Amino acid sequence: MEVILLEKIENLGNLGDKVSVRSGFARNYLVPQGKAKYATWENIAEFEARRSELEQAAAQSLSQSEIRRLELEGLEVTITAKAGNEGKLFGSVGTADIAQAVNETGVALEKRELRVPTGPLRVLGEYDIEVHLHSDVNTTIKVIIVPEE
Repeated sequence: MEVILLEKIENLGNLGDKVSVRSGFARNYLVPQGKAKYATWENIAEFEARRSELEQAAAQSLSQSEIRRLELEGLEVTITAKAGNEGKLFGSVGTADIAQAVNETGVALEKRELRVPTGPLRVLGEYDIEVHLHSDVNTTIKVIIVPEE
């Protein structure tokens, strides 16, 4: 199925690209989220009329993400958790816990922006967590998990 992208999508294309995707991906994700439109003649003409407006919105989104990246760069967050004698946690520290700890420092962050490829953290220690703010903007924060006293 052919769609026109209304914003840059990682591993798919840039704003204005006409790409072929599976119909379910277009029908269930891209079109309802407002990230793409079906590539009909009417939609292509409408897109070309709105191109400058969409490019301006994309540039604004990128600049806001860059500002947030500067706020997050070098940030260290300490999370206390119950742990056993060997350093294993009773439970785990996930993206929701990390996002909440970052938000308490005064910097806005959503849990969907965190990338923890190994899954929830289950051992005490220091971790570098990747933060994906925009398709072109990534940074890392340091998460330190310490035992509860």
